[in-house]
Amino acid sequence: MDGILQCSRYAFGPNRLHYCGPDSNSQLYANIKESAVDPDLTRILSQFETMYPYLRHIAAANHVKDPLDARCVEAYWIGNELLDHVDKQLFYEHLVDGLGLKKKLGKSFAIVEDKVGLGAVPHHSFHVLDIWQRTGRVEREHTLESMDDCLVSTGVVESVAGPFISVARVPLLYENRKLLLGAPVTRRYARKLESDYEIEQLKQGDIVTIHWGVICERISTRQAAMLRKYTQHHIALANLTI
Repeated sequence: MDGILQCSRYAFGPNRLHYCGPDSNSQLYANIKESAVDPDLTRILSQFETMYPYLRHIAAANHVKDPLDARCVEAYWIGNELLDHVDKQLFYEHLVDGLGLKKKLGKSFAIVEDKVGLGAVPHHSFHVLDIWQRTGRVEREHTLESMDDCLVSTGVVESVAGPFISVARVPLLYENRKLLLGAPVTRRYARKLESDYEIEQLKQGDIVTIHWGVICERISTRQAAMLRKYTQHHIALANLTI
């Protein structure tokens, strides 16, 4: 899939809730619906305060010219080998200079700094699980519910009925003072991207990703394993300081 359209699918959920990016949800939706890469779409995605700097950092670390290259988009939202090529020192500098987290978090940034030394990588799950404060349009502390919604989760389609899709989704839980991924729980989703061809073709048994209550795309078993790998890694780092 084109990286720009793929990124738009993941950006759509938080943007429609006014959490991240410019007030351009109708344009994001229109482009996804038509599978059209409008030249202005790059400008819109580049205004996502947290996401785009991460994409830019992953691209630079891998000598990829375009931050919205499909490989960089997959690395950030799902995970792939590009994350293994990110230098720890440069990642630290990205968090300080690119995202301004040292200034925003104050003394708490020392915890984030330690996580980089312990192997954190610029994957979306790192920012959700190991940085306690949301840093998009809305800057406030995460709750378990908001972390669960913000994490890109996986699920298996159980049924499709009109505008609704039932998915056995893997939730984020907090038990015995630790975060963990729980057993799949069936949840019904309205097709927020219902006119998108990819979403229209979903069928029982397909693996999908979900972000802020929106089914984003169908993924392979390999991609699902990669997403779980990086999410579990950053859960383990988060549990060190809970």
